[in-house]
Amino acid sequence: MTEKLNINEIFFSIQGEGTRAGLPCIFIRMQGCMLRCHWCDTDYALELNINKNIMSIDEILEKIKEYKCKFVELTGGEPLAQDNTYILAKYLCDLGYQVAIETNGYADVSKLDSRVIKIMDMKCPGSGMSKFNNYPNLNYLDKKDEVKFVISDENDFLWAKDIIIKYNLIERVGAVLVSPAFGLIEPRKLAELILSSSLNIRLQLQIHKYIWEPNTRGV
Repeated sequence: MTEKLNINEIFFSIQGEGTRAGLPCIFIRMQGCMLRCHWCDTDYALELNINKNIMSIDEILEKIKEYKCKFVELTGGEPLAQDNTYILAKYLCDLGYQVAIETNGYADVSKLDSRVIKIMDMKCPGSGMSKFNNYPNLNYLDKKDEVKFVISDENDFLWAKDIIIKYNLIERVGAVLVSPAFGLIEPRKLAELILSSSLNIRLQLQIHKYIWEPNTRGV
């Protein structure tokens, strides 16, 4: 496969987020994102026109064979900022990998292979990017998928609660995740908000930031 992608990094680590947190995972981090969230923790992967590492799909597949793992996550940046990500995701599925993609609420998920686990990050007002949420994308999610809200304050949580109820997300997807924006809201405060909401939603902490120094790359 000669289709090429701009790759920021490929690494093997512990999955730090979502319902598969704690599992070994191969991460393929794409370069480029169309959004600029205030709390973004991967600003080094935002600019698509920076040629970090142009790789063909064949080269990517050869690289990940180095790791004895069949769980792959496509992340970024925003992996769907590059059209060839759809092709890569399909080939990974064909090769027997369990494939998850961490994607924002803007990029089109309808073209993804149906086997791909979609983890959609709906942008709360505190991100500064909520106007870019692509709500029709929610129609392409099912019980294998997850929706994530990064919460920076109580107003974000109340906004997320309204969206969860309005779009019946608890019934639509396998898990609704709420994650504290690192350094902006205490996990304990977010836990208290969850408990007072009467919603069956999951507190998500980025465990890799507790295992390693929070700004460490490649983990």
